[in-house]
Amino acid sequence: MKKTTPITSILSGLVFCITLLFTLLRSVSSLRPLRERSQSWGDEWLFTRRDDDLGPYNAWNITGTYRGTWNYRESVNGSSRFPDLEKSDGIAVFELASTPTKITGVHYVQGVIIFHDVFDNRDAGVGAAQMRIEGVYIWPFRQLRMVVNSAKDGEPSQEDDYILSNPYHLLGVFSSQVFQESPREKIWMRKNSPTYDMEKHCNVEIAAQVSRVPSTQYDGDQERYQLEGLMESSSVDDDGDCFAPMLLNATSVNIEVYYNKAVNYTLMVTFISFLQVLLLIRQMEHSNTQSGAAKVSIIMIGQQAIMDAYLCLLHLTAGILVESLFNAFATAAFFKFVVFSIFEMRYLLAIWKANRPMINGEGWEAMRRELSVLYSRFYGILLGGILLMYELHNFLRPILLIMYSFWIPQIVTNVIRDSRKPLHPYYILGMTITRLAIPLYVFGCPNNFMRIENDKNWCICLGVFMGLQAVILLSQHYLGSRWFIPHQILPEKYSYYRRFDHDTSHVTDCVICMTAIDLSQRSNECMVTPCDHFFHSGCLQRWMDIKMECPTCRRPLPPA
Repeated sequence: MKKTTPITSILSGLVFCITLLFTLLRSVSSLRPLRERSQSWGDEWLFTRRDDDLGPYNAWNITGTYRGTWNYRESVNGSSRFPDLEKSDGIAVFELASTPTKITGVHYVQGVIIFHDVFDNRDAGVGAAQMRIEGVYIWPFRQLRMVVNSAKDGEPSQEDDYILSNPYHLLGVFSSQVFQESPREKIWMRKNSPTYDMEKHCNVEIAAQVSRVPSTQYDGDQERYQLEGLMESSSVDDDGDCFAPMLLNATSVNIEVYYNKAVNYTLMVTFISFLQVLLLIRQMEHSNTQSGAAKVSIIMIGQQAIMDAYLCLLHLTAGILVESLFNAFATAAFFKFVVFSIFEMRYLLAIWKANRPMINGEGWEAMRRELSVLYSRFYGILLGGILLMYELHNFLRPILLIMYSFWIPQIVTNVIRDSRKPLHPYYILGMTITRLAIPLYVFGCPNNFMRIENDKNWCICLGVFMGLQAVILLSQHYLGSRWFIPHQILPEKYSYYRRFDHDTSHVTDCVICMTAIDLSQRSNECMVTPCDHFFHSGCLQRWMDIKMECPTCRRPLPPA
């Protein structure tokens, strides 16, 4: 039997101890709170080993957005300090930014965690809890340890570089600023939220295990990770726990899919803008005469131009805010700029000139003054609308309903002027459908990239409201502009076939076709104007489709 030397025994024992220590470190529970640990995580080993000596381990970059669920480990919260924590589960969103440190194997993690559906007092506007977190990520063992950081609002943090390049987070912030709450409301909600006191009186700790999601469960080349852990909160004055332990389970958001959603949205906006250009060209051809343009409501076109200007500014702002999506949003903003600045403003000017036929004879100075008034009113309303929506941020949906009532001025104009077919049916239907696309996507699509809560009732209300306006306009086109107005309340209308005293021996010529008019027989072949000039019915009707003035004396003519 071979004798064992002391050196061999020592080496064997050392190998056994290292193997045992490594096995124990790997089996450390990921749900064990920080305060229960009396041992370190192998600091000496982490200091002495290099990245290329870590074998199968590699530094996973856990920077990103994680979305998942939270729920209490017990059935109820059981917190006497915070009785508002009555919900038992909800949605949790993590925004994490991981940066390497000088210690090998340790990354510094900082970010934000948002718990949705935590509080029951939704009337106060504090249904979600948001906390700043920071900690370390021991990546050789996939251990994540974080605590709540009660930094002051507005204090710069080290995750800003990540946030400036994360389209998921930035577009969420942008949509919340535009569609949900203003900065002043967020500050008020922050100070009145129970989490404001929670950060002062509670030691909130999060222990989580990081695992990689199998590639068969997602599309794209980007690796995705899953966080599973426990959040506990002990009181600062050792008076029990602030709330029951929470189980957390979140999976990283696939930024590629989110990026594709944003790009597809901009493609939709670009295609819609192109269709609106074609519809505007069709409508401008339909009303290319002075009489036809005068029938169109200038308020209706101006309201649509202001809406397109707002959309142009919103998409341009989103493109500037999210640098990685600038090209996509800038393209959508450019097409919206073309729609309102070139086509709609040109059509607006044509309608304005048609309603002022005498302005051309008053000289350039008078026209320049009138144009200055027109443009100053338009851009004044545009700027005032921005300020109004900022002040009335909580009433954004009613404001949108008012903005989408742009067909109503045309309906009223048709009734007052008794206009005949001022709008082309294709223009009515096409504009109604294309204008509905963006608000229905933002407030009705469950998987929209802006992450705005769906409001199906509001979407149905908007669709019915727009459809009702379009139906009334189409009925005015085919049945007459005043078909739904009772005859008892209709204003007196001039009749071009009124009785007149005529001399049968006198021959009258139509100055339009330069042929004689037979006045000996009463028929619908002759029309007489308020200034007692006679014309053939067909000749005068075709003339009034071009100009609403008498061909003989140039006096204005009432609608036929």
